[in-house]
Amino acid sequence: MTTDQTAGKIRVALVDDQTMIRQGLGYVIRMQSDMEVVGEAADGEEAVQMVMEMTPDVVLMDVQMPKRSGIEATSEILKRLPHVKVLILTTFDVQNYVVDGIRAGAVGYMLKDADSQEMLEMIRRAYRGEALFHTVTAAKALAEVLKQQEPATAPAGKSLELLDDLTERELDVLQQLAYGYRNDQIAQKLFITEGTVKSHVHRILQKMGVEDRTQAVAMALRHQLVK
Repeated sequence: MTTDQTAGKIRVALVDDQTMIRQGLGYVIRMQSDMEVVGEAADGEEAVQMVMEMTPDVVLMDVQMPKRSGIEATSEILKRLPHVKVLILTTFDVQNYVVDGIRAGAVGYMLKDADSQEMLEMIRRAYRGEALFHTVTAAKALAEVLKQQEPATAPAGKSLELLDDLTERELDVLQQLAYGYRNDQIAQKLFITEGTVKSHVHRILQKMGVEDRTQAVAMALRHQLVK
């Protein structure tokens, strides 16, 4: 009975040291027919243990917490469970948080005062494997990560091999994926159809040997395939 009721739902975990924040987020999420809250944690150390046990699809992760920061917890979680999607959740639109979050492997950055519908849409998009860095601060932070990326972070041969494999148009699409744009937005920017974008994304994932858009963007960052 319980299995049937929860089948297909997005499994969400909440990590924040403020009980009221967790309660508020949990209330909104539990009202959705396609989501469920599977765990909560009040600090980074507890978050790692909880995620290892509950294996959620999406984690809303606070930054500043006792014992271990959200950034440190994110890095540790994704080393063990790379398929989990982490959304950084914070009060402040601070570039350093975004930079550190991207490097830790987070797929997005969300302010605590965001509209509830925006939050729910970000959870759904994160679950689908989309990167979500849309604020002005996040865009600057992403550019900073790319600028500071050192050649030593990836084998030169692998970068050249990927560049050879991807066509010029596929690199254009990959660039737009790195900025978190949806297929329809990419189509408009590149003056191609949405169906063509989907085809390019499918081939990009195949050539890069990854399962979703987030992993493709992470690999692109590591190998300096986007600018």
